[in-house]
Amino acid sequence: MENKKLEANLSMAVSKVFSGLNMNALKFLLPLWLSPLTGATLRCTFAAVAFWVIDWFLPSEEKTSKKDKWLLFLLGAAGLYGFMFLYLIGLSKTTPISSSIFTSLQPVWVFIIMVSFFHERATGFKILGISIALVGALVCILTQKSDDLASDAFVGNMLCLLSSVVYAIYLVASKKILTAVGAMTMLKYTFSGAAFSGIIVSAITGFDAPVFSLPLHWLPFTVLMFVLIFPTVLSYMLLPIGLKYLKATVVAIYGYLILIVATIASLILGQDRFSWTQLFAILFICVGVYLVEVAEIKDKTVLIKK
Repeated sequence: MENKKLEANLSMAVSKVFSGLNMNALKFLLPLWLSPLTGATLRCTFAAVAFWVIDWFLPSEEKTSKKDKWLLFLLGAAGLYGFMFLYLIGLSKTTPISSSIFTSLQPVWVFIIMVSFFHERATGFKILGISIALVGALVCILTQKSDDLASDAFVGNMLCLLSSVVYAIYLVASKKILTAVGAMTMLKYTFSGAAFSGIIVSAITGFDAPVFSLPLHWLPFTVLMFVLIFPTVLSYMLLPIGLKYLKATVVAIYGYLILIVATIASLILGQDRFSWTQLFAILFICVGVYLVEVAEIKDKTVLIKK
C-alpha cells in the first residue's frame, strides 16, 4: 500500500507540474505559431487518437453501455472542448500567471453549482472560502493592465474565468457517469467528442498553424510536441492514479502546484512581471479554495459518521 501511495503522489505531482508548464508552453505558441482554435483542435484530436491507441495495449475495462458512451462523447464535445476553446483564446490575450489564477477557481464554481442546482448544504466556512477566493479573482481582473505581455488583459482574464466555470459544469455533469466507467473509457470518449467539435470549428474558421510551415522551426515544433504529449496525454492518464490512492485534502493541495509552477516559470521566462496585486490575488484564491475544500471534506466525514 505504501508503494501505491508513493506512486500516487509521484503521479499527481508530475501531472500538476506538466499542467503548470503547459500554460507557459502554450503562451509561447499562441498566437504567433498557432491560433487558439487550431491549438484546441490539435490537443483534443491528438489526445483522442493517443488514448484509443494506448487502450489497445491495456487490459480490457468493464463494458460500458452505449448510452454512457454517447453521454461521455457529448460531454467532451460541449464541456471539454468548450473549456479548451475559451481557455486558449483567453491565454493568448493574458499572462500564464493570470490564467492559472482563474483555473484554480474550479473547486469554487463546482461548489456554487452544487448549492444552486443540487441543494448541497452551504456552510459558513464554505461561504467564507468562496468570498475570499472571489475577492482574489476580482483583484486580478480589475488591476491587471494590457501591455506587451498581455494584449487584452481584461478580455483574456474574463475568458479564462469563464473557461473554469465551463470546466466545473463539465465535472459536475460527468460525476455520475464517471463512477460507472473506467478511466480509459472516459478519456477515449470525452476526447473523441472534444476532437469532433474541434474539427468542425476548424473546418469553419480554418486551420492556422505556422508552426508546421517549411522550413520547419524546431523550437516551436518541439514546444508543441511537449504540449501534446506531456500535459495533454500523460497528465490526464496520471490523474486517476493519484485520485485512487490519495486523500481528497492531499489532491486539493497538489492543485496549487499548477499555480506555483506557472508563476515561477513565467517569471524566469519573462512571460510575466512580478506585481503585489497579483501576489495578493494568488494568496486569496489559494486560501479561499483551501477553505472550501476543507469544509467539503468535513461535511463528507460527518455524513459518513451519521
